[in-house]
Amino acid sequence: MSSYDALSPDTGHHPAEVEAARLVLTRMGVSPEELVNAPGQRETVPVFAEYVPRVAEAVSVGTSRAYRSYWNRVVREWGERRLDEPTPSEIRQLAEHIRGQVVHRRNTRGGRCAVEHLISALRCIYSHAVADGLLDEADNPALRVRKPRRLPSTRRGLSDESMSAINRVAGQTGNDPMLDTLLLRLHTETACRRGGALALTLADLDETQCVVLLREKNDTVRWQPVSPTLARHLRDHAEQRGAETSEDALLRYRSGKPLTRRRYDHLWHRLGQHLPWVATQQVSTHWLRHTTLTWAERHFGYATARAWAGHTDSSHASATTTYIRADLADIATALVALTGEQHPLAESRK
Repeated sequence: MSSYDALSPDTGHHPAEVEAARLVLTRMGVSPEELVNAPGQRETVPVFAEYVPRVAEAVSVGTSRAYRSYWNRVVREWGERRLDEPTPSEIRQLAEHIRGQVVHRRNTRGGRCAVEHLISALRCIYSHAVADGLLDEADNPALRVRKPRRLPSTRRGLSDESMSAINRVAGQTGNDPMLDTLLLRLHTETACRRGGALALTLADLDETQCVVLLREKNDTVRWQPVSPTLARHLRDHAEQRGAETSEDALLRYRSGKPLTRRRYDHLWHRLGQHLPWVATQQVSTHWLRHTTLTWAERHFGYATARAWAGHTDSSHASATTTYIRADLADIATALVALTGEQHPLAESRK
């Protein structure tokens, strides 16, 4: 008796039905043994209150910081619900509820960012659930909810006069002008993000080559040229404020404690008090990035500006960028023009 014949005893099925089933299984490449030995049901889908903390422990510090408030909100709203219960419509309802509770400030854009971040936070949860085998990709409801279209940024590059005014006020006001002017110069020369500056350690400064190692979002790491003057002042600042080991933070308060994001908030609040246009236009550290990269593109081309920015994503770049990549020497050469100081890497290219 064949294994297929074993399907028919005591079932009451007509032999023709059994033959038809055997034909279907043969075409599918499945044997009766595989049906008998098929694995059991997948692990029970957990509730949000149980699973979100697991995801929070699995992501980077930056991702956790960006999504933490939204994950907390999801747990408050859906904590005892299983991951496979919310529908796309319910996600949209939650997004609109959050949009309605956004605190309206001068730079608020109708709660669009809050909605976008909520959907991204949910997609992060569900992508981990799919990877863990708790859900199928098709069962991910967050993928069926569209993010709001991003509006053009209101940030722009600042003029030389505006930059001079910002540096003048920073150097003449506040309880630590030396720190504030150092921050402004660091961000102007490197076009780094705030997180990149705060992550700098003593080991990330190479005073001989005049470069710093920047660690920024999406886990990008790159060496960035700085002027000899800035490199020297960064070293002096760190040593005078208590940095000793290679892992010690480079930027520090007078007390010796590592710098935090609050210093930036205080700096721009104070600048806005002395320069009304700073407060009116909501100028921030990221405007310095726009300023430097705009200057780099105008004077040294797109490839140099792109490398200076540390952009590695090619999804919005043309295929030509494969052949026109700029390197450290290109950035250093442009930095010489920006600062008026010679740079070791620019000189080595001559």
